[in-house]
Amino acid sequence: METRADLPPVPRRSSPGPGSGHLWLRQEVLRSVGRSLLLIAVSCCLYALAPLGRRVDGSVAVQLAGWLLVFAAVIVWQIRAVLRSTHPGLRAGETVAIAVPLLILIFAAAYFITGRANPAGFSEPLTRIDALYFSVTIFATVGFGDISARSDEARMLVTAQMLVDLILIGFIAKILLGVVQHRRLELGLSSTPKVD
Repeated sequence: METRADLPPVPRRSSPGPGSGHLWLRQEVLRSVGRSLLLIAVSCCLYALAPLGRRVDGSVAVQLAGWLLVFAAVIVWQIRAVLRSTHPGLRAGETVAIAVPLLILIFAAAYFITGRANPAGFSEPLTRIDALYFSVTIFATVGFGDISARSDEARMLVTAQMLVDLILIGFIAKILLGVVQHRRLELGLSSTPKVD
């Protein structure tokens, strides 16, 4: 059984002066947005500059599995940050802001590599932008039909993205919300307003 002594320490803040509480919260929001934008920018640069598809000796499935393991590590790291945060809701929002683009970029890279290895796998040759666009349409379940998977390998990849997307949405709805509520209870914050 976990005791109060086992919980991570809650940083003490000096009592804010008039109006400084909003300034402090604004700074926390800006830091969170900054961290999210920085990680998204780094991920986009890696996607744009990585030598994707130059070596087709490795299986796309193996590469995708490796990238998804990195993705899972990032999510675990973010959940641990939520569990230590004084603003768990804000940190959970940051997790979502990082997870969605990262997952889209992972599958875009897999589509690009698959298209390079087998140009007949898709209805047209895929550039990096095409692969990113296709990944977004799959994630958003729009499916315009202008680009479609034609080979079994490409269809399996699209199916994998749809399944991972569903798991991610379920994860965000269930696990992350539970972690935020748990941390708010630890901090003594109420998720519902108190009625006097």
